[in-house]
Amino acid sequence: MIAVVTGASSGIGEATARRLAAEPGVRLVLVARREERLRALAEECGGATVVAVDLTDDDAPARVREAIEREHDGRLDLLVNNAGRGGPRTTFAEAGWEGVRATMELNFDAQVRLTEALLPLLRASAPSAIVNVASTAGRVARAETGSYSASKFALVGWSDALHLEEKPHGVHVALVLPGFIATEGFPQRQLVDRRLTRWIVSTPERGAEAIVDAGLGRKPERYVPRAYALAGVLRVVAPRLVRRTLGG
Repeated sequence: MIAVVTGASSGIGEATARRLAAEPGVRLVLVARREERLRALAEECGGATVVAVDLTDDDAPARVREAIEREHDGRLDLLVNNAGRGGPRTTFAEAGWEGVRATMELNFDAQVRLTEALLPLLRASAPSAIVNVASTAGRVARAETGSYSASKFALVGWSDALHLEEKPHGVHVALVLPGFIATEGFPQRQLVDRRLTRWIVSTPERGAEAIVDAGLGRKPERYVPRAYALAGVLRVVAPRLVRRTLGG
């Protein structure tokens, strides 16, 4: 089995690479910007193909596909679209369209462009799977995180449609929606440092388990922790309550 993991140099992506490496017969393609960290991880995982690239670069999708075709004869069983950024913690009035554009470029556009490049390989290798790592913020938005939520809402909606389109071709499309997870990019210090809130912060390893469950287990979606699914439900059935709660 050949699995591509983007954003593999830290956080959920790094944990997912280690988790998949423990599965019998899995060979990894690790994608991220920091080559030195990717090569150290590849060695730890018993060997892996490394593609050090910024996924927002014009040639990034082609470079990933070329590596798969060169090293693995074009076989691809699992694509984990995990790379992303937090976006500016500010209001739309302050950051404007540029704040949204910059966040969408990596969190949504780059995922779509890479999937477009690799979809023919996934179809040819079917049954195969795509796991898009979104966020609970792709179901419920908070103030000053609008650009991030916009990118994740877009990823959620596109993933739902892509699942329906690709199911006849044997490509399973799943979503993983983390809540607060302590990573290098999202340290969650304000929550972790407080005894009353640290319990709601999860780990990259739990995110990795959800990705494996969604991809190899072919589950449609997984929240991390699972209890965060309640937020998505409440947003639909009690939107006024959610707005009042988030509004303080």
